[in-house]
Amino acid sequence: MRVLLLGGTTEASALAKTLKIAEIETVFSYAGRTKVPVAQPVPTRVGGFGGLAGLQDYLRAEKITHVVDATHPFAAQMSLNAHNACHSLAVPLLRLERPAWTPQSGDDWVTASDIEAACDALPVEPACVFLAIGRMHVDLFARKPQHHYLLRLVDAPAQPIALAHHTAVIARGPFNVFEDTQLLRDHNITHVVAKNAGGIGAVAKVEAARNLGLRMIMIARPELPDGLVAPDSATVMRWLAHSAERGV
Repeated sequence: MRVLLLGGTTEASALAKTLKIAEIETVFSYAGRTKVPVAQPVPTRVGGFGGLAGLQDYLRAEKITHVVDATHPFAAQMSLNAHNACHSLAVPLLRLERPAWTPQSGDDWVTASDIEAACDALPVEPACVFLAIGRMHVDLFARKPQHHYLLRLVDAPAQPIALAHHTAVIARGPFNVFEDTQLLRDHNITHVVAKNAGGIGAVAKVEAARNLGLRMIMIARPELPDGLVAPDSATVMRWLAHSAERGV
C-alpha cells in the first residue's frame, strides 16, 4: 500500500501522523501556497501536478495505490482532478471532509455564494472588515474602497495589495478565541468575511465574531465531486484497513 495524501489542512497533518505510526507508506502533497509549509512526519512533495494529466502520470510513476483528499474544502479544482484521475486509473479515493460551520441562535450571518457575492454583501457606508479569506482573492474587494480591510496572511505578500486602505498581519495559525477576539477589538472590526472551511483549526474567528456580535459574511463551499467521504481520521484508517484486507 502506498498512499498519496493531498494535504494542507489541520486534519491532513493529523492523519499524516497516524499513517506514520501505522507504518503505512505515505507521500504528503502540499499545493505550495505558503513559502514554509508545516513539516510532516512522512515524505513530502510541494507544488502542483500539472493538471489532470500530470496527476495521472504521478499516480502511475509513483505506484500510488490509494489517494486521500484532505485538501481545503475550497480547493475544488484539486478535488476534481483527484476524482477524475483516480476514476480513470481505478485508484481508490477517499475525501476527508470536515463538517461545515453553521450559525447559532443570535448569530448575525449572511451567506454568500462566492467571493464576489461576499463583496456585494458589504455595506455602502465605510466599515472595518476582517478579510479572513487568504491572499488569492483579496484584490476583488478593491471595488469597495471605502472600507478598511484587515488581512491575516501566512507569508508577507510578494506583490502590492490592491486595496486602498488595509492592514496586513503576518501570522500562522491555529489561533484561539482569545487571540482572535483581541485582534478584532484592536482593529475595530465591524464585519468578518470568511470561507466556510469548517473544522476546528480556524473556527476561533467565527467564535470571536459571535462573542462580539459582529456581522459574519460566510462564503458557501463549492460543490465537490460525488464519492466516498470520511468525517475523521479514524474512518480513513478503517477504510485503508478494509482495502488491505480485500487486497484493493
